[in-house]
Amino acid sequence: MDRVKSSMQQVPNAIPKVIRRTGGANSLELEKENFERGQAVSINKAINTQEVAVKEKHARTCILGTHHEKGAHTFWAAVNRLPLSSNAVLCWKFCHVFHKLLRDGHPSVIKDSMRNKADLTDMSRMWGHLSEGYGKLCSIYLKLLITKMEFHIKNPRFPGNLQMSNRQLEEAGENDVNNFFQLTVEMFDYLECELNLFLGVFSSLDMSRSVSVTAAGQCRLAPLIQVILDSSHLYDYTVKLLFKLHSCLPADTLQGHRDRFQEQFKKLKSLFYRSSNLQFFKRLIQIPQLPENPPNFLRASALSEHISPVVVIPAESSSPESEHVVETDDLVDMDVPVMPAPLETKFDDLFGTTAAVDPFNFSQNGMRKDDKDRLIEQLTREIQALKEELESFRLESGRLCQALRGRVNELEAELAEQSHLRLQAAGESEFLKAELDDLRRVREDTEKEQRSLTEIEKKAQANEQRYTKLKEKYSELVQSHADLLRKNAEVTRQMTVARAAQDEVDEVRREMQENVKAAQDVAEKQEKEQLEQLQELQRELLSSRTELDSLKTTVASTEQSSEVLSTQLVALESEKAELVQSLSKVEAELAVQGEELEKVQSSLATERESGVKTAEALQNQLNEKESREQALESQLVAARWSSLQGAVEEAEKIIQDSLAQINDPAHISCTSSADYLASRCQASLVCMDRLHSAREAFLAENTGVSELVRVVTQCGHLVGDTIVQGSATSHMVPVEQADALSESVKLCGAEALDLLGLMKQQDSLTAADNSKLKAALEAILATAEKLRPRGLELQQGELGDLVEQEMSATSAAVESAAARIEEMLNKSRASDTGIKMEVNERILASCTELMQAIKQLVVSSKNLQRDIVESGRGAASMKEFYAKNSRWTEGLISASKAVGWGATVMVDAADLVVQGKGKFEELMVCSHEIAASTAQLVAASKVKADKDSPNLQRLQQASRGVTQATAAVVASTKSGKSQIEEKDTMDFSSMTLTQIKRQEMDAQVLVLELETRLQKERERLGELRKKHYELAGVAEGWGEVEEVTG
Repeated sequence: MDRVKSSMQQVPNAIPKVIRRTGGANSLELEKENFERGQAVSINKAINTQEVAVKEKHARTCILGTHHEKGAHTFWAAVNRLPLSSNAVLCWKFCHVFHKLLRDGHPSVIKDSMRNKADLTDMSRMWGHLSEGYGKLCSIYLKLLITKMEFHIKNPRFPGNLQMSNRQLEEAGENDVNNFFQLTVEMFDYLECELNLFLGVFSSLDMSRSVSVTAAGQCRLAPLIQVILDSSHLYDYTVKLLFKLHSCLPADTLQGHRDRFQEQFKKLKSLFYRSSNLQFFKRLIQIPQLPENPPNFLRASALSEHISPVVVIPAESSSPESEHVVETDDLVDMDVPVMPAPLETKFDDLFGTTAAVDPFNFSQNGMRKDDKDRLIEQLTREIQALKEELESFRLESGRLCQALRGRVNELEAELAEQSHLRLQAAGESEFLKAELDDLRRVREDTEKEQRSLTEIEKKAQANEQRYTKLKEKYSELVQSHADLLRKNAEVTRQMTVARAAQDEVDEVRREMQENVKAAQDVAEKQEKEQLEQLQELQRELLSSRTELDSLKTTVASTEQSSEVLSTQLVALESEKAELVQSLSKVEAELAVQGEELEKVQSSLATERESGVKTAEALQNQLNEKESREQALESQLVAARWSSLQGAVEEAEKIIQDSLAQINDPAHISCTSSADYLASRCQASLVCMDRLHSAREAFLAENTGVSELVRVVTQCGHLVGDTIVQGSATSHMVPVEQADALSESVKLCGAEALDLLGLMKQQDSLTAADNSKLKAALEAILATAEKLRPRGLELQQGELGDLVEQEMSATSAAVESAAARIEEMLNKSRASDTGIKMEVNERILASCTELMQAIKQLVVSSKNLQRDIVESGRGAASMKEFYAKNSRWTEGLISASKAVGWGATVMVDAADLVVQGKGKFEELMVCSHEIAASTAQLVAASKVKADKDSPNLQRLQQASRGVTQATAAVVASTKSGKSQIEEKDTMDFSSMTLTQIKRQEMDAQVLVLELETRLQKERERLGELRKKHYELAGVAEGWGEVEEVTG
């Protein structure tokens, strides 16, 4: 009853339900005013300071209000007037109502609420400072609501209540595995916030008592209904998305997803179980139970075993407040009846007073006592019978209510399932209708395009037929050329065998050579002609395609131009009519202006007289302005000096803070490099020069204070950074050098403070000299230069010239190698015959292709380096850029040397193979070495390149060409080796058993020797690579860098 009275007290006046509409505009305004008043009353009733659950009817009124106005402006206008930051219970009930609006309100509620995201974040941070009670719960709940809004803004396909079909879930990911991956992560974060609120509410309640039947407990448990609804959908969608991701990505990539899902599965299952046992939830919601074990995502068939959890809410469930009233009535103890006072007095009137009143009436008291006992026993028996009957009625009604509630829940679950299936079917039907419309439009478009392109396709088919015929003729010529080459080889072999008849064979050979040359010339001419015809056909095909595109564009342009001309014609006609009207207006205006001119001339005379008077007044104002300017000038000088003093004091604080940092024990773990320290010193020295020039300008003219303030502040920052970086660099160098560097840094700080102290006073500003501070900075710079690695000691000109020299040397080496291969090919054709000539030609041809590919790679690398230097050097020169990026430059030089050396070594190995003195394995190893060197050159060039640079794409294409050419060299070498090497025929028919056994033992011994030798050579190769790495590190200055960093 107290709650009812308090709720009635909250409504000061009754709200009229019917408003008489007197007019259009007034009725709309009255309707809007009544709507806003009704919403404000419902919001104030739903969100109040009483620790009871929100009534369902008030929350439902707020939800209907958002659908009525298609937004949440009225809701936020009312909420912003509530003191949410001062009362935790009020904020908690606001979160509950706002959660309901996000789920069941109009879709625009989320967009309208994003404007208040910053306020909600601040409120969550403020309530988070409390460690218990509603404050901590409000902080967690606000974080959940912010996460929910951000999720729906990022994923607008998801409605507020998260109810989606499987097809809609597929469309949300747009068939992109990256979108599904990101969506799963966002759902994990969303579900994590839901579980945090679940755990926070349960941890704040005393579960040893029946908290779900108290008003305070129901106030905390009521929002969990919305959390249960969200969590069931998020769990279902997460399972389906993880199965889809496992079908597209490897299992190792999704290990983190599986671990996080299993952790959330255990928490959600435990919380659902604990919630289902509470009496509060049993009458308001049917909570699903999760399976014993989580789904096995590594088994695709486990998806069919997954059952989507369905949460059922009764359609006409009573509010938590009414349930609470029933429960509290049940808590009243009805076992001991209480007899009211009037019954006691009536009992005394009927049966007399007790013995204590009349203790001397023994006989009468005894008889009355027996009557009283009998009457009491009779009444007791009747009361006991009534109690038993009442208890039986109560049990029977409880059983009937329980059965009816179970049946109602079953029917509601079936109804929810049927409505869910109906929604899915409606969504699928709409999707299929849209697809059917799209297919119809596509079919119509294709039919139109097909009709317009039939003629062009016929021309293209004719051109393609001519192209195929020419291609067949070209293949026949190539085949005939190959046959002639084979015949030439056979003739040469016959000539070598028939040396006895030298004279006759010479004549035949001359004739055959002439015939072969003539045939070759004819074949080459025919091949050139066929190629020219083929190129002409290709050009004709391209021209026909371009003509087709141009025809399409001209048709479209003509249609557009006709429309534009028609619109222009209509516009011109309208302009003509307007011009006629404007002409008549202008004539009338001219007459009016003539009359106005006469009036103006008369008014000019009066204005001249008034002008003389205003001139005198302006002269007086000018004199006053000059006096004010003088006063302002003096104030401006004082303001300039105060701003300079503020800048100097700020710089002093920065340097003092830097000196304090180097004495801080936590600063010992900070490290820096000598290169960075040198760059900071150079920047500080440049700033010192600017400070000197700015100070001189300020002393010459008192107006240049802004530049001096900027330079003083910048000097403070740079000198302070130099002090900190110098101290950090001293932690990376030996003790003696570290002590010297630390002393230099401290001296620099002291000199800087002295200089700033002189600049603070106006009298001593002229005596402020920064020469001592510059000397201290130069000492630190000299120390940093000594600590830099040896690889950085090259001068700017030397390093830049060395890059150009190495790239030119590499190009020259490749050109020389290509020339030598061409020379070797000519020698092989003149001296070798048969299989040897064929093998040599194939190997040398592949080597020539490799050299051409390397040459193209070097050219692309040069172009890319030029782009890198032009884009990165700024105002500096090319040599200065190379010197500034010395590490990258040295890597580039090393890669260029390796490419040139590899090309030279491969040519030497190919020369030996052609002469029959080398090994095919050497040529294959050289090819692999060239591939590695070119990869090093590509990597060194790509380090500083822009990923969208066209030269970078050309370099990558050239690198792929080198890789293919290297593979061709290795393949031709292997095939040539298999052709030239003779395979021994194994004939064991004439050997005895003992001889075969002996040969078997010898073979086993040879195998063991070769395996031992192979193992030793592998170890030797590993040591050689290790030594090569050490030598390369010494050459590049790695050792010194390790000493400095150690």
